[in-house]
Amino acid sequence: MTIKQFEYKPLAHYSYAIVSDGKMMLVDPERNPAQYYEYAEEQNATIVAVFETHPHADFVSAHLQIHEETGATIYCSEKTGADYPHKGFDEGDELTIGKMKVSVKNTPGHSPDSITIITSEDDKMALFTGDTLFIGDVGRPDLREKAGHLKAKREELAKMMYHTMQNKWNDLPNHALVYPAHGAGSLCGKGMSADASSSTLGNERMGNWAFKKQTEEQFLDHLLDSQPHIPHYFGYNVGVNKDGAKNLRSSIGNVRVRLNVTEADADTLVVDVRDEEEFKKNHLPNSINIMAVSPNAGFETWLGSIVKPDEKFRLVVNSVDDIESILQRVSKIGYEPNILEVVTLGTSFETMEELDVSKFKGNTDDYTIVDIRNEGETEEGTFFDNPVTIPLHQLRERADEIPTDKPIVVHCAAGFRSAAGSSILEKDLPNAEVFDLSDAVKDFK
Repeated sequence: MTIKQFEYKPLAHYSYAIVSDGKMMLVDPERNPAQYYEYAEEQNATIVAVFETHPHADFVSAHLQIHEETGATIYCSEKTGADYPHKGFDEGDELTIGKMKVSVKNTPGHSPDSITIITSEDDKMALFTGDTLFIGDVGRPDLREKAGHLKAKREELAKMMYHTMQNKWNDLPNHALVYPAHGAGSLCGKGMSADASSSTLGNERMGNWAFKKQTEEQFLDHLLDSQPHIPHYFGYNVGVNKDGAKNLRSSIGNVRVRLNVTEADADTLVVDVRDEEEFKKNHLPNSINIMAVSPNAGFETWLGSIVKPDEKFRLVVNSVDDIESILQRVSKIGYEPNILEVVTLGTSFETMEELDVSKFKGNTDDYTIVDIRNEGETEEGTFFDNPVTIPLHQLRERADEIPTDKPIVVHCAAGFRSAAGSSILEKDLPNAEVFDLSDAVKDFK
């Protein structure tokens, strides 16, 4: 039994290929299946099964495409209510793949339909825990109140998680390997380890807070406290994954491309993925600057936090060389049908004035300062006296709360989010003077 972990860093997502005797199974695959096909060829293996631990909220899975292109059977809990071809796989069910025994436990808590896949061969056992058990944490229980086939209140799911942690792992050995669907940086939990992408059940029993002896009330208090924000796209992705996503190649192939555009449509939302310096020099009206210049930065999360699943938008890239990669990134959260067209700019449109930081330093009272860090960050302290505090993911909905009688300066913790935040306010507060503090915020910490 050979296990390969695949990582998609912008979403801190882990997926898995497990090979035994020329047969391969996949667990929680991401949107682009090409990497799994390549690995199957390397291993001279046939993909025969795809397991979904639950309908994921934070990324779109390729399970249906893999089924259609390889003939692999999709397995998931019957509680999922899946609308794609599948076989139910719930506690008590077993099968053999190659020389591996594959079994399952229903492990609700993150979602009502969560399962853990257990593979064993000889003396090796591995647990593919999805979003139930992470390294150092467990999955958040508040993503199913408004989305998915099964809806449950966060308190109900938190109690399910308590039961799961108290009872579901007791018959499994300490040497069992633990492979979660996410690591640190994912919004599917709040306290995942940044030091390891896998563990053993014994190590988690010793170090994971959720295994410590505690009352249900103590467990719920900790689990429900200070969870990260829920992006707009999470509920949408649950639905997409329950239905089964469209074939990736055909879906992104349908997106229109236009180069060197010279006209603007002021009524159309624009997502500009270029570096903030290029954006400030020249951008289309009605633009939001969500940078995708780093391959590991959280572009996908912020796109799905700022733009709603029912919003159409134009996508601005710096060069034709960027088109394929940005379409791939947008597709990770299933937003490619929202793209009206991908464009490059062929003339000058609008600019954004740079902040005179030296002038600002000596006269901060002359500005309205908007702190767009999240609530957990601002609760620990602010960098300026009496800022307007609105988290970035709420900024479009709450822009009218910001006074416009003074110039507005937007800041976050390092500069990435403030590029998006200042562009939102420039768009939504057309009569205001808006500046981005950018990475100069470091001078005020």
